[in-house]
Amino acid sequence: MQIGVGLSLPAQNLNVFHARRASFKCHKSPLNPSSQKPVSSASSTELTREHLSNLEKLLQKTSQPEPEPVIKASGNGLIQPKGKGLLEGLNLSRIWPEMKAAEEMSPRHLNRLKRLLSKTMEYSPKNNLGSRWREYHGCNDWSGLLDPLDENLRREVVRYGEFVQAAYHGFHSNPAMSTGEAPLPRLVALPDRSYKMTKSLYATSSIGLPKWVDEVAPDLGWMTQRSSWIGYVAVCDDKKEIHRMGRRDIVIALRGTATCLEWSENFRAQLAQISESDDPTQRVECGFLSLHKTRGAHVPSLAESVVHEVKRLMEMYKGENLSITITGHSLGAALSLLVADEISSCAPDVPPVAVFSFGGPRVGNKGFVDRLNKKNVKVLRIVNNQDLITKVPVLPSVLTGERFIQQEDNPWMYSHVGTELQIDNKMSPYLKSNVDVSCCHDLEAYLHLVDGFLSSKCPFRSNAKRSLAKLLQNQKSNVKQLYTHKALSLNLDRNRFSFPMASCLASPSQ
Repeated sequence: MQIGVGLSLPAQNLNVFHARRASFKCHKSPLNPSSQKPVSSASSTELTREHLSNLEKLLQKTSQPEPEPVIKASGNGLIQPKGKGLLEGLNLSRIWPEMKAAEEMSPRHLNRLKRLLSKTMEYSPKNNLGSRWREYHGCNDWSGLLDPLDENLRREVVRYGEFVQAAYHGFHSNPAMSTGEAPLPRLVALPDRSYKMTKSLYATSSIGLPKWVDEVAPDLGWMTQRSSWIGYVAVCDDKKEIHRMGRRDIVIALRGTATCLEWSENFRAQLAQISESDDPTQRVECGFLSLHKTRGAHVPSLAESVVHEVKRLMEMYKGENLSITITGHSLGAALSLLVADEISSCAPDVPPVAVFSFGGPRVGNKGFVDRLNKKNVKVLRIVNNQDLITKVPVLPSVLTGERFIQQEDNPWMYSHVGTELQIDNKMSPYLKSNVDVSCCHDLEAYLHLVDGFLSSKCPFRSNAKRSLAKLLQNQKSNVKQLYTHKALSLNLDRNRFSFPMASCLASPSQ
């Protein structure tokens, strides 16, 4: 083929052009293997196919997923990824933060979703609390630690919530009690192997069901028993963990409502005077007080048990830095306040007492709140805004205009106690916006929301660590279908979502 260059090049440059043109070499392209030889019409189809095949291989090679960037915590507590590309280096998430969170929590990130759906628990960084343990235990009412939520406090709250989960598992593994003899000691698989269980706790109802109930429904069994195992006392027994926490911690964990008589006590909402108080204005709910003070046929009352055990442990570890942490969910949250009131004055030098309650109702009136404040009992209430249990009892109240107003200064009105950490189902990208009542009060849902909570301005952190397996097991109908379908597409066996209690669970302090 001739190239017409005479019309565009001067005659004196024509020889130079032909000389350089002769020195040009054609290099073979990986996409076009026929660039060095003429293409005939007979082989054009085959060459086209080969060209497309090479193109497809090249695209597959360039579209391979890049390795996941290493996440490193900076000094200010923020998560900074490394190994960024050019666009990510621009840090567009600072301009559009919702883009970053939405992308990282998208089910398209299958590896991350698969990890969240696994049974393996991950925890926030285990830092040395050291001299700050009193601050995390509430000496300053957790001022400056809640919004944004301090990562050490987040870990502590989740850890104490898992102690309550162990109380639930301990009860449901053997709920029945013998009516003719004292109960045998029972073992509970604690979520932290650095703690050892020292005492079983029982709660007894002061009311009973008519005998005809057993005749009509004889299969109810433990649902109608007056006394039931409700929790335990445990103490930290690991030197490394004691050094990390800055003290030896005594934990009292209490489960929520399980039996028919416990439900009956919940509805006894009239206010009753505390027997040890000389102030008639200090009152608590009658049903909670009954479960706290009533002795069983073969077991002591809950109040007697905790006081005896706390005194014994104080004597055993005399001279050490001690703390007493009481934690509970639902009914257990209510009883935690009564237990804290009981043990805070059981001896002259009682260690600092703090309560971490999940989904707890109101327990007493303003006089009871003042009583706990004078005893320096610190209370952190973790409250789901959608949880109705945290808003009861509400009566009596006064109707003003179109609103019912709770008159907390009135001695016959209920009042909440302590500091509140507010969470909300709507914060989670995994839960439906219209979850049912059970999900709003579910303890695992509480721990899921606490683990994800960052601040009121950024309600759910993109690097939340808690597994979704339990949440999917307990609240599958309330988890977005997008994630339940992804769980199936990842071939995650439903049997993996069952949690038989092993001899000992993994320790979050490791």
